[in-house]
Amino acid sequence: MEIGRLSRSLLITLLLTTGLSMQGQGQNFLVKYLNHTLKDTSDPAKPKFIAYPTLAFAPETSWEFGVSGLLVYRAKQDTLNRLSEVKTFSFVTLEQQYGTMLDHALYTDKNRFFLLGELKFQNFPLSYFGIGPEARAENPATVHAVELKFRERFLYQFAPSLFTGFELDFQRLAQVDFEWPDGLAQSNPLGSNGSANLSLGWGILYDNLHNVLNPRHGKYLELAFLNSNTRWGSGYSFNLVVSDFRFYTPIKKRNVLAIQAYGQFGTGDLPFNQLSLMGGERLMRGYYLGRYRDKNIMAGQVEYRMLPFSFAKRWGASVFASAGSVFPSFNQYTQSPIVWAAGFGPRFLIFPKKDVYNRFDVAFTSEGMGFYFFIGEAF
Repeated sequence: MEIGRLSRSLLITLLLTTGLSMQGQGQNFLVKYLNHTLKDTSDPAKPKFIAYPTLAFAPETSWEFGVSGLLVYRAKQDTLNRLSEVKTFSFVTLEQQYGTMLDHALYTDKNRFFLLGELKFQNFPLSYFGIGPEARAENPATVHAVELKFRERFLYQFAPSLFTGFELDFQRLAQVDFEWPDGLAQSNPLGSNGSANLSLGWGILYDNLHNVLNPRHGKYLELAFLNSNTRWGSGYSFNLVVSDFRFYTPIKKRNVLAIQAYGQFGTGDLPFNQLSLMGGERLMRGYYLGRYRDKNIMAGQVEYRMLPFSFAKRWGASVFASAGSVFPSFNQYTQSPIVWAAGFGPRFLIFPKKDVYNRFDVAFTSEGMGFYFFIGEAF
């Protein structure tokens, strides 16, 4: 069963419920904070910030304690500018593991520049099932490692909604230790001793979405080329091509049909941690991120969003389905099985003035279920 890292923060649901039930007992700090968040009577142009604690438990980590935050704003508080967002999450566990993550999509005034990226640093175990479409679900290895990941796109708008610019990706995996189940030890993959790789490249993006957390109409079409090379100090030489095409069609007044087609294609010597990964909270929900990995991936998903229901001001729902495959090379693509996932989930309008929803997704696969709790849609 896959439970997204931030999805474990179901504690926020308990906080909201508890806080609302305490309104008759006096306006303490928690109630005031929840009222401020839920009522959202602020000017639509002004920034909005929410922070909340998270709580999780897993066998490899024991109890995990963390805090998540979300900041949304528009440059110069101008509603004609697109909505920018910054997400953060930090955690520690009773097993002395820790990590911090930051994702952002930032537009400058008049949407002239667009900075899109993520930063992740963590000492946290991951499950390794093997490489290829035939990787078995049973008895994965547990990989202990310290991971640093930084990816940034510096994009300039040279035509209406059309951006291009420099891309950078740096990933370092250190203190790597493969822990195989008793009697099932296998040969470790490329990069099992750790690696550090700097990839440089160029991207082009067509993006006419006004709200990155809840797109209601428009297109997001990204194509990027990245190269890692030992000549400038990377541990391995390889190439990556990334394509991400998303389409949003409004249905009547409230509903949205969202479609995504995603591909990542690699050549050269890719370490296991930089192979294309299937699963996670965004694409192929229901699978553990890395349940399948290989040099190439092709996957797509479709989602129908009712935001909100016609009979409710702040509640809605979504249904979704996805399919995809990983494969070592294009001449082996037809031999790779296609896996599927599908699910549904309620939505709650947490920031009415900015049209931002909480999502709780329940995903089903041939291997089990997954649960996800996030602010903002999956794509």
